[in-house]
Amino acid sequence: MDHRPELTMATVRLDQKSRAIVRSISESYINAIANYFGSGPTDIAAAKSQHKAYADALSANGVEVTTLEADQDYPDCVFVEDQAVVIDGHVLLPVPGHESRRGEQPPIADFLSDQLQGHQICKMEPPAMMDGGDILRIGDLFFVGRSTRTNDAGISELKDLLDHLGHELRVIDIPAQALHLTSISSTPSDNLILIPEEYLTPESFGEMPEGCEVIVMPKEEVYGCNTIGLPGNKVLMADGYPAVQAELESRGFECILLDMSQIRAADGSLTCCSVFY
Repeated sequence: MDHRPELTMATVRLDQKSRAIVRSISESYINAIANYFGSGPTDIAAAKSQHKAYADALSANGVEVTTLEADQDYPDCVFVEDQAVVIDGHVLLPVPGHESRRGEQPPIADFLSDQLQGHQICKMEPPAMMDGGDILRIGDLFFVGRSTRTNDAGISELKDLLDHLGHELRVIDIPAQALHLTSISSTPSDNLILIPEEYLTPESFGEMPEGCEVIVMPKEEVYGCNTIGLPGNKVLMADGYPAVQAELESRGFECILLDMSQIRAADGSLTCCSVFY
């Protein structure tokens, strides 16, 4: 019999948002992969400044932030979200969907193994592949994007883990013009999901738990749909997306705006740059 304590949405929220890993931008960041939001970074100094402001914003809002050193051999190493997912006493180490990024994982895995010694490490093996950016969570309900970076074998391994934990998993097909599920959606709170029109629909997510809502935003503000919700009704979001900002503020959120232009240039979003644990 499972004697784990019931996880309410509030406890999941606090448990996931108290500590985070980020990773510095490498000098090779100019060569980061870019196929969706941007055509590649152009200003390393600006990228580093924006990344520091991001980490500082997390720290200023109660998150204990640890910054890992960059690896100059991996231009995309700042995007740590793809390399590890912490789920209820387990650390899932996926096989990243882009082969050039698979060497980024060891320092993140080592850090989490050291910090979370009571957690079970679950390591995927090829042919399974998955980016952490394809996973979205609302309470005990999980969504995974089937994308160019996440295949059916990876989804099957994630499902096995979530079945073991008593959680439900729903699969969402990611449109060709998008990279990840979290590139085009996010949870600014534990009962809201933001999505852009023409990319996803509320029906994509199926019947939602009572009190939960999928909010559709203009397709032009797809990038603004990636947010990080924090305790105290605060939300980190990219600057320049007024419809998303107005929607959140109308619901009582305090929006903390960040310049993400050089992160966006490498197809990165706010959630891409951290692993909460």
